[in-house]
Amino acid sequence: MKILLIISSFNSLSQRVYCELQDMGHTVSIEFAINDKEMIDAVDSFKPDIIFSPYLKKFIPKEIFLNTPTFILHPGIRGDRGHNALDHAIRDEKREWGVVILKANEEFDGGEIYSEVRFEMRDASKASIYRAEVADATIKAMKELFVNLADENFKPTPQLQTPMHKYLTQKDRAIDWEKDTTKEIIRKVRFSDSYPGVKEVLLGTECYLFGVWEEERLRGKPKEVIAKRDGAICVGTVDGAIWISHLTEVGKFKLQSTYVLKEKIKGVKELRLPLIFDMTYKTFYEIGSHRDGDVAYLCFNFHNGAMTSEQCIRLKYAFDYIKESAKVVVLIGAEEFFSNGIHLNILEDSKKQGEDGWSNINAMNDIVKSIIFSDEVITVASLHKNAGAGGVFLALACDYVVASEATVLNPHYKTLGLSGSEYHTYSLPKRVGEAKSKELLEDCLPLSASNAKDIGMIDEVFNKENYFDDLRGFATSLLKDENKYDDYIYNKQDYLEENQEYINECKEQELKVMHPEFWDEDSEFHTLRHEFVYKVCPIKTPERLRDA
Repeated sequence: MKILLIISSFNSLSQRVYCELQDMGHTVSIEFAINDKEMIDAVDSFKPDIIFSPYLKKFIPKEIFLNTPTFILHPGIRGDRGHNALDHAIRDEKREWGVVILKANEEFDGGEIYSEVRFEMRDASKASIYRAEVADATIKAMKELFVNLADENFKPTPQLQTPMHKYLTQKDRAIDWEKDTTKEIIRKVRFSDSYPGVKEVLLGTECYLFGVWEEERLRGKPKEVIAKRDGAICVGTVDGAIWISHLTEVGKFKLQSTYVLKEKIKGVKELRLPLIFDMTYKTFYEIGSHRDGDVAYLCFNFHNGAMTSEQCIRLKYAFDYIKESAKVVVLIGAEEFFSNGIHLNILEDSKKQGEDGWSNINAMNDIVKSIIFSDEVITVASLHKNAGAGGVFLALACDYVVASEATVLNPHYKTLGLSGSEYHTYSLPKRVGEAKSKELLEDCLPLSASNAKDIGMIDEVFNKENYFDDLRGFATSLLKDENKYDDYIYNKQDYLEENQEYINECKEQELKVMHPEFWDEDSEFHTLRHEFVYKVCPIKTPERLRDA
């Protein structure tokens, strides 16, 4: 079929839907819901069989849905209507939730239901559930939609004419520090993550709270900032303490908490953890590890997959340390993302953007170099979550790359005005060839895990339900035959010795091209980064997304 996706932004869910439709063999075009005329013109030009909107903030004009079958995803169960559907579900501690696909009509969330998928709710943030359970349910519901549309006997289910649930205000999200328990505070921050956050005043700074972690050992007075660690702050509650990893000052953008509060927390104790945390108690941490015999799993939990210079350096040291006592090292990333490369928000906040950007990309290169030249172990990248830009090439530095079937990759930099580094001119052509490498970098389109495997970019794709069992089986299989393992290490050492000069030259050429992108004041990167960080709405749909 010819399917037009009308969306408000090309977010993670929209990208997942796009990749799935591509893999199913449909012809897909994308139109941003900027205004009625643009949407109507896109329909007239593309002439789709159906229209699907997995993420939409505007009404679709009746000129469209009266003439072309148009379906809207709602992240709620039958009878749920209105904004903040997922916020309400987490706030009300629903044990089960779901998504429905409605046929568009003139009534908000009032169309007939063509498919519905339920799921169990996790104790997690809104962003986490949206990217996982909601995304998985959307794909199932979309496939069910196609089956139902092809069934002549199918009859849609009427939507329940229940009242709209109310729009949640900051009053509904507000924390009462003298009454709310740790559990209640965590829930409020979680159902407000990643938008709009919980409005608060901390140490005289009006801001929004994001990224909450339970603290098991520390105690303090309610709302007292009692410690700091790796950009996060620890705040006391009536029955314990929490960590808040990120804040958004009113009128600005999200940053690590210590970056926002700066000198206001100068006297607060820096409570460090070991380089690699053993994850034996509840607290905020960014780098952890666990062992399975001679296999070491290295976890790095960086918010939204963005990596500062300092985080890159710590990850490099952690990798260098852990490989000394393992035969296989698995880079497993975090719960939400594998990695998305350099930290754009920190660079936007910097008064020395060129200098700090240059430091960040070189720090990324240092960890990639450590991985590529680790000739005494076998390395595996575990892409159980999405990766983008430099994060993709961080993964490709490993000997093997495995992924979940639900993973979406964005192996490009161009949409932010960068040519990129992270040794990508070595690692990507090595896997997919020069022609495909250039295509991926120029087209700037998301790629499903199965598509990535088909072109040789990754090695294995595992079913999501059994992903970690399959990952463990894959990692331990590399050790089953000792002679085979030794042969692999010897061949790797020979290859790296023979190609060391070429590999390093790839990186040097990348940096030569990137230098003006960071340092020139009129570089496109500065404009595009600013628009990305401040979430500037596009004024038109990018051509690369139309009839892609």
